[in-house]
Amino acid sequence: MVPTGSVIRRRIVLTIFVFFALFLVMAVRLFHLQIVSAEELQRRAKSQWTSESIIQPIRGSIYDRNGNTLAKSATAYTLSASPRQIENKISLASVLAPLLEMDENAVYARISDTTKGGVTVKRQLDMKTVQTLKIMMAESAKRGESLYNGLYLDNDSKRYYPNGAFATQLLGLTTIDGVGQAGLESALNNYLSGKTGRIVQEIDGKGKSLGITSGEYVSAIDGSDVYLTIDQTIQGFAETAAREAMEINGAEAVRVLVMNPKTGEILASVSKPDYDPNNPPRNDVKRLTSLMRNTVFTDAYEPGSTFKMITMSACLEEGLARLNEYFFCSGSIHVEGGRVRCWGNPHGSESLTQALENSCNPVFVELGLRLGTETFYDYLEAFGFGQKTGVDIPGEGSGIVISREKVKRVDIARIGFGQSIAVTPVQLLSAACAVVNGGNLMRPYVVKEIRDRDGTLIEKNEPFVRANPISSQTSATMRTMLESVVANGGGKNAYIAGYHVGGKTGTAQVYVDGQVSSDMHIGSFLGFAPMNDPKIAVLMIVDRADLRPDYGSVTAAPYAKDILQKSLVYMGVQKDEENETPFKEVPNTEGKSLSEAARLLKGEGFQYMVIGNGKTVVSQLPAPGASMQEGSIVAVYMDENVSIDQDAYITVPDVTGLSVVEANRVLTSMGLYMTMEGSGVAAFQSPEAGETVFPSQKVEVFFELPGGGST
Repeated sequence: MVPTGSVIRRRIVLTIFVFFALFLVMAVRLFHLQIVSAEELQRRAKSQWTSESIIQPIRGSIYDRNGNTLAKSATAYTLSASPRQIENKISLASVLAPLLEMDENAVYARISDTTKGGVTVKRQLDMKTVQTLKIMMAESAKRGESLYNGLYLDNDSKRYYPNGAFATQLLGLTTIDGVGQAGLESALNNYLSGKTGRIVQEIDGKGKSLGITSGEYVSAIDGSDVYLTIDQTIQGFAETAAREAMEINGAEAVRVLVMNPKTGEILASVSKPDYDPNNPPRNDVKRLTSLMRNTVFTDAYEPGSTFKMITMSACLEEGLARLNEYFFCSGSIHVEGGRVRCWGNPHGSESLTQALENSCNPVFVELGLRLGTETFYDYLEAFGFGQKTGVDIPGEGSGIVISREKVKRVDIARIGFGQSIAVTPVQLLSAACAVVNGGNLMRPYVVKEIRDRDGTLIEKNEPFVRANPISSQTSATMRTMLESVVANGGGKNAYIAGYHVGGKTGTAQVYVDGQVSSDMHIGSFLGFAPMNDPKIAVLMIVDRADLRPDYGSVTAAPYAKDILQKSLVYMGVQKDEENETPFKEVPNTEGKSLSEAARLLKGEGFQYMVIGNGKTVVSQLPAPGASMQEGSIVAVYMDENVSIDQDAYITVPDVTGLSVVEANRVLTSMGLYMTMEGSGVAAFQSPEAGETVFPSQKVEVFFELPGGGST
């Protein structure tokens, strides 16, 4: 049957409608592809036919003040792979894993990721590994094998610290990607890191470059170079001294800060224990975090007697103390119902300078109380305590100062001799430099200047005076007094023949579980030289030494002396012939009995203290051959065998009939310490004259006024 005209027309309409619907669907699809998804499709297409490589900039170097390299970027290599070109991924992974010291499954996972044109297998390969891999690839190619097809070695960089564990916390370190992680590496990352560049090129389906277009090239901008105020040589002296102080004293930690007292430039900074930034313990995050902490600038502690120079300076500036003024130390002083003891035996009658030499607590309690709250706090603020110094090092602490509104009279008394206040080492040294440099509180700084790779200056730091807490006249007086402390007082172990050295020792409290420890202290020494024109200041802090006694004069002063002496010679500071006080060489007592050591030391004019029990000297401090002033104390360390020879004992002298000052002088000259009761002249003593006692024994002396009365 032949279709009628109406049927034909319906078929034609249906056909047109179907074609129109198909056209509409195609139009919608084309609209979606060309308009809606065009950008995403172009991006995906481009990623398939192009390869983009990042050009890493060279990280800037860090130099000391003389241009010596402290940190730089060294050449390393990155092993990359094109998964689409690798034929036998299982075999290649099994070969690479032991060479790269990686898990075989991890290697296989990386080289099997065909969704990417290129992957990184491992970064920062050392030269030995690279050479081995190159030989393996060359030999395989000679045999006509294709196992290593798709592997590429690219230049990379690795942060390198030429001196190893050297100014570790100050310099900091970078991540494996070259990003600053701690210290100056982190603080100055924006300057050091530079800006990345890139290369874009067209590739075929297997990831090979087509080489038919120029592509796109954006060059990297290398990082800037940083020059520090640190002197590599002086830093080396400080590193050695800190290491020896920690080992010999059996200390938990040692901190050293060296500064130019006139400018505030930091010449050396050491915080031990530390680590080698070339091989940091990244697998122990807790330990690494602890070792990265720069406690010289972050942590506060009670300064102890080193703070007494601040109290003394304030009193002299205010006219509340005079050089010709005399005090009397009975061994303690009462404040608000409490008793503040002196650190040792009573000092008796003493001048203001002798009070500083003797580090007499009762005198500094009195000086603190003379200042009073308002005046004392004005000076604390003027010297920068309770506030950050502004040093250009991240994480600086501000110390702890009781607020004016809450401080009590007993607190003022204790602040006078370095308790009830907490300072950071950089705070204390900055304030101490103001005491000796003419009265200028300088802003400490460690970054000298920053330059780009062409040498163009970007940033430069200059000395900056923050405040003037004391006058130049008071500063000159303090220089004389501090030099006397080293020549005649507790700082004798820092004396250097031919140089005017000044300083102050300190033995600070340590808190354990909120309580003051009776057997652990922080020994410290603040030293300056030469005192007629200070060019170097050193703060040495020895935390929780294992030896006894752990006074700063024993644990810190000898090592600070070592830094000062070597630095003065290095800096070309000439000796003063008038200050060439005759010194004697310390004899060698090691291996000798205690009696032999005692006779030997006494024969050369030295005093001594014994540490440990035993019959044989195993070591001594200072070491044999060191030069010391006659009358200085030599510490002798005994072995574990308990045996003390009778010849080492001291015969107690007769001090009856003598005044307090005379009796104290006689007993001290014999290596004994006096405790006292009453006043006037000595009536009787215990132990009695003629008895033999061990060195450093206390002798109790009872004094009476003429006529038999006592007070």
